[in-house]
Amino acid sequence: MSQNTRFPTLFLSHGAPNLALHNSAAREFLESYGRQLGKPKAIVVSTAHFETGAPALTADKQPEMIYDFGGFERELYQMTYKAPGSPELAAHAGALLDQAGFKSSQVTHRGYDHGTWVPLKLLYPDADVPVVQISIQPHAGAAHHVALGRALAPLRDEGVLLVGSGTATHNLHEFFRGGYNADSQSPKWVTEFANWLHDKVEAGSLDDIVNYRQRAPFAKENHPTEDHFLPLPFAFGAAGEGAKGKRVHSSHQFGIMMMDAYTFD
Repeated sequence: MSQNTRFPTLFLSHGAPNLALHNSAAREFLESYGRQLGKPKAIVVSTAHFETGAPALTADKQPEMIYDFGGFERELYQMTYKAPGSPELAAHAGALLDQAGFKSSQVTHRGYDHGTWVPLKLLYPDADVPVVQISIQPHAGAAHHVALGRALAPLRDEGVLLVGSGTATHNLHEFFRGGYNADSQSPKWVTEFANWLHDKVEAGSLDDIVNYRQRAPFAKENHPTEDHFLPLPFAFGAAGEGAKGKRVHSSHQFGIMMMDAYTFD
């Protein structure tokens, strides 16, 4: 495949880290979708689990692993994802951010968190595509992350795949309080938010996405913190002006976490 192939941008729901272990509709989707997309020259991932005050990009040549979770199966802590990093791409992306008015930095000694390695291990299991992670700024809001993605949109013309990795609905406090399990059905307050999100993304209603906390039903119930939502406006913005989204997968984990995935173009 040509290095100049232009990919859509993606929002992927990574859910719980043991997505990498157990059969599920979301896992099956990710395992097949990488083959459908084809192999990019490199990947830039906005991950919900990398938070900084200002945009930061990972610049290690060979990132290590971060097992940023507890209480899961022992096998998860033995998994690795050996994809190389790309200091060159981190510097290039940083220059694009700086041109757009962001004060970005490159950081080293920060490995792949599970928002990156879990979905990418399923999407591109050969681990032969260089990966750079970009941080979110959890208190900066959705409009900031649209602009962040927009600044990196030129990378698409260079064969780089831009990915936002979060979870379409994510309320862990309610998960533990409510006693949800693998057989639980999604409650109404989860499905109403997910349906609203689907309608607005596919309509290209970026203004509604930016103002989702005021306009979406049960927004704060589904995202009491914004960390798992903000990678979606990043992916939306990275698709460029006038982009619309398409939902390419919908399922749930434990009833309460919608594992929806979107492409933007």
